[in-house]
Amino acid sequence: MSENSAVLVVVDVQNGFVREESRHVVPVIADLVSRWQAAGGDVVFTRYINYQGSPFERLIKWRELMDSPQIDIAPELLPYTAVIDKKMYSLFADDKGKALVSERGWRDIYVCGIATESCVLKTVVDAFELDLTPWLVEDASASHAGKAVHEAGVLVTQRFIGEGQIITIKDIPTALLGAPE
Repeated sequence: MSENSAVLVVVDVQNGFVREESRHVVPVIADLVSRWQAAGGDVVFTRYINYQGSPFERLIKWRELMDSPQIDIAPELLPYTAVIDKKMYSLFADDKGKALVSERGWRDIYVCGIATESCVLKTVVDAFELDLTPWLVEDASASHAGKAVHEAGVLVTQRFIGEGQIITIKDIPTALLGAPE
């Protein structure tokens, strides 16, 4: 695998998803992004924006993350952000994400963020279904619904994309991440 074929996708680390149950992962992600970029790697951030009449509002009765400050990227990540806005779970929910991945030639999709059981899971499953190689970075992901829900998301993700695709930061190739500081 060449370094240029990989991208780090940081999913929805936004004020509205950073809660007591997920706050611990924000500095972990900030460090991961810093190291990834220092090694010359590409990083894509997603930002979920809900809207009136969305399936989330209509079917789940969830009316959060419609405007600032809830939709804003967590302040710890602001120096790094290059954001793709989305209205559904996955980076690949519309043609923007698919086109960017195709244009850049990324084949290995390393995914972390919030929430493991929904937007992170859906992004790695979509990458799998697009014949890319997804990697869920488990220790750089969390759920705002708590540890049990995060673990459930990891379990379901294993069933979708394979147990070997669930990794930790220490499993990321040194060429992509450099040595720990």
